[in-house]
Amino acid sequence: MPIEKILIANRGEIALRIHRACHEMGIKTVAVHSTADAEAKHVRLADEAICIGPPPAAQSYLNIPAIISAAEISHADAIHPGYGFLSENEKFATIVEDHKIIWIGPKPEHIGIMGDKVEAKRTAGALGLPLVPGSDGAVEDAEEALRIAETIGYPVMVKARSGGGGRGMKLVREADSLATLMSQARAEAKSAFGDDTVYLEKYLGNPRHIEFQIFGDGRGEAIHLGERDCSLQRRHQKVLEEAPSPAITVEQRDHMGGIVAKAMADRGYRGAGTIEFLYENGEFYFIEMNTRLQVEHPVTEMVTGIDLVREQIMIADGHPLSCKQEEVRFHGHAIECRINAEDPRSFAPSPGKVTHYHPAGGMHVRVDSGLYSGYVVPPYYDSMVAKLIVYGSNRERCLMRLRRALEEMVIDGVKNTIPLHQALLADPEFLAGEYTIKWLEEWLARQPEAPAAAE
Repeated sequence: MPIEKILIANRGEIALRIHRACHEMGIKTVAVHSTADAEAKHVRLADEAICIGPPPAAQSYLNIPAIISAAEISHADAIHPGYGFLSENEKFATIVEDHKIIWIGPKPEHIGIMGDKVEAKRTAGALGLPLVPGSDGAVEDAEEALRIAETIGYPVMVKARSGGGGRGMKLVREADSLATLMSQARAEAKSAFGDDTVYLEKYLGNPRHIEFQIFGDGRGEAIHLGERDCSLQRRHQKVLEEAPSPAITVEQRDHMGGIVAKAMADRGYRGAGTIEFLYENGEFYFIEMNTRLQVEHPVTEMVTGIDLVREQIMIADGHPLSCKQEEVRFHGHAIECRINAEDPRSFAPSPGKVTHYHPAGGMHVRVDSGLYSGYVVPPYYDSMVAKLIVYGSNRERCLMRLRRALEEMVIDGVKNTIPLHQALLADPEFLAGEYTIKWLEEWLARQPEAPAAAE
């Protein structure tokens, strides 16, 4: 029996994105929501909506029993987790499948392997992916860490096995500070993830962050859909993404894309995944794999014409990949701006009521957002409220269209980061594509005045 009803275990723009793909496929949707999201757009548009708890995510969007109960009550055939929350939770994926509900995502064991950064690195190496020099696995004590650091050379990074978003990461420039910083990384990791396991990697001086989108059918076939450049970051959080990367050649894309696709085919990977690399001096170094849909997936959709959410659903429903590698065509250029309800200089969250909302429009302009005039941005969740995605036949035309779209877009009532993106588009280095993962924070430190905030 084909999938007829999908429960969307998420909120905000990604829940709305999944809902739209489902309806275009003739599939009914079930929205789950906290009491804070009762008036959210995806809740209003879904065929059914079920409240699963109070505002705190731990009591609602991370409440596995409540979500499973909602799926059973609504007779949903499948669950799509979106990104964040439970999307990379091996236990949740296993429970979903144990309840005979289709999990729209990778096999649970693959989520578990890639979610453990030590095991992910070991697996990536075995699959032939290039690695950052570092420890072979977890580092048990400072004495062992000192030996490894001496071998690979300073500076080094101490990283949490279960880390993310910069938490549990410490840069160590000299031996005298290694033990202290390693202890701090362990404490952060324990507090944030309940796991104080850490490992060591060589610190790369000034790399770019480049990731490859892959899809596997779970039966030994896999393809790549090219790369995205996600180097514009603040505190390890992505701010803007583009495809293709201004820094790599078609030949490099084909070479690395072929390597990652083969690695995932050999592993029997199922569904969407993203393999992330640091890129410096012409070399790629594997850092992690995300076993889910990415926030920045729309730029890949723009340059390939492939609906990634539809592809996820079709694969979960037992269909083969919609195309072969040689049939994938890359055309033009796309950029995504993450627009957050934050002060554009201090980055302090700015929840509250949206008094006026006008999304940008026009040819090749896409806005993924759950905003509407009168909507109240809650203080309980991630501050991203919209994604502005623009396509052009080349990077220059894409940038021109993006500049116009940012001028046209209006979000009143809450401070937001549109002025930040406008300021970036006036910078010659960004316009030339000459940026790395350190560039944005250095650029912010150079700004004499804050970009004007939208009220």
